[in-house]
Amino acid sequence: MRHFFTILSHEIRALLFNPSTYVAAVLFLGVMGFVFAALLDDYSRTPHEVLPAVTFFRLFWIPVFFMVPLLTMKSLAEERRLGTLETLLTTPVTTTEVVLGKFGAAYFLYLLLWGSTAGFHYVLHYYARDARFLEAAPLIGGYAFIALSGLLFIAVGILASALTRSQAVAGILSFAVLFALIIGLRFLGDATLLQQETFSPMKNTVESLQIFGHLEDFTNGVIDTRQVFFYLTGAILALIFSILGVEAKLLHG
Repeated sequence: MRHFFTILSHEIRALLFNPSTYVAAVLFLGVMGFVFAALLDDYSRTPHEVLPAVTFFRLFWIPVFFMVPLLTMKSLAEERRLGTLETLLTTPVTTTEVVLGKFGAAYFLYLLLWGSTAGFHYVLHYYARDARFLEAAPLIGGYAFIALSGLLFIAVGILASALTRSQAVAGILSFAVLFALIIGLRFLGDATLLQQETFSPMKNTVESLQIFGHLEDFTNGVIDTRQVFFYLTGAILALIFSILGVEAKLLHG
């Protein structure tokens, strides 16, 4: 893994010079700024028991659906299309180092963009002069959830990019898998079939995988090691399949 940091720094620079990165950043900050402003407007009109930070994090899925595909769809798909991936792997660099380097760069940008939203809460606290808006538990828990779940989301995007030569196909595939993970599992948990006693074990499993439920726990200061295990193992498996997918594509042309 001695070449990992070299590849990581190269990929971070490549992302910083990639127009799609700035498209993702502008869309992300614009959408989240609009969402935050709408939340404050709603809170100014109607009293709420839940802090604005908690409601803000509940909408994490909005930027994830477009930001993750934009950050990851070019990572491996474009290199395979141009033939530069094969050239890169003829050097003393392993497939694992390449995949992890690209994953690390995309994850770094993902954290950087989300970290920029911390300014929203600080500005709100500064002008509202209310210490509750900077309450540690929901903010730390919310950003911890963003960082942990981001491992899985970015790994899914890398896997999608490893399976095709087309950026567009990689982006669509990444969106579809993320939608299934975040929204699909939620609807599956409410399915009528799973309400039957026969399917209670399956229902319990589906409920334990509810990403919105994980977010609620984190913002309430509850960290379940099973949830941490889910995101870590999911990310690791996605990266392993990405490595295997790249190697298989290279072997079969």
